[in-house]
Amino acid sequence: MTDALTISAIQYQALAGGIAPNVEEHVRLIEDAESHGARLVVFPELSLTGYNLALLSADEAWLRPDDARLGDLREICRRTGITAVAGAAYREPDGTPRLAGLAIHPGGSIDFGFKTHLQGPEKDLFTEGDGALLIEVDGWTAALAIGADLSVPAHSTEAALAGADVYAVSAVYTTEDDKRLPLHLGARAMEHRMFGVLANLGGDTPLGRSCGLSGFWGPDGHRMEHAVGVGTEVVTAVLQRGALRRLR
Repeated sequence: MTDALTISAIQYQALAGGIAPNVEEHVRLIEDAESHGARLVVFPELSLTGYNLALLSADEAWLRPDDARLGDLREICRRTGITAVAGAAYREPDGTPRLAGLAIHPGGSIDFGFKTHLQGPEKDLFTEGDGALLIEVDGWTAALAIGADLSVPAHSTEAALAGADVYAVSAVYTTEDDKRLPLHLGARAMEHRMFGVLANLGGDTPLGRSCGLSGFWGPDGHRMEHAVGVGTEVVTAVLQRGALRRLR
């Protein structure tokens, strides 16, 4: 167990062309995060395709177990020792469709977390999950949330009760959310005395233009490091366990 954990939140403007070019760009950004000392890297919701649900009519837009297209992501995590969280549409072995967060570990294994609170047309494409996926990095416990999971207090409450030190949100939030988003994340962090992390999809999406705001919130609810624009940006912070001890 370490007293400090360095995390990079990647505000990411997805590339056209499907999963392959986005995997390549994810690898480049993980290398960037490594230069900042990151041990955990968090990408936005549907980062491997972008948030364009119409694209999911194509079979190749979906990941499957042991998908060979993740090979380079597995390799960069092995080489750097980083755990990376990426977003994708995923079909389970039995065919169940999920809006997923993939936690790719240095040893090559992948854990899958699923969006619990689907909204709008997502409900016609995906099957909802049943709460946050918890992962361990250097003795810290991070709970993974996706998009609207952040807006439902019970989601973070369950994560906190399960021992989460960090509430890591992969999201797609637009300019309409620029006031609501920081209030929600600050409230979740302060209420449960854990760190909050947000990786927001950048640029323009079918939902509207990104509001940016990727970054970190302390267990006191105050915002820490954050993105300054709405394009691709690596935001890194060193989280101190002492802050959790003092407030808990």
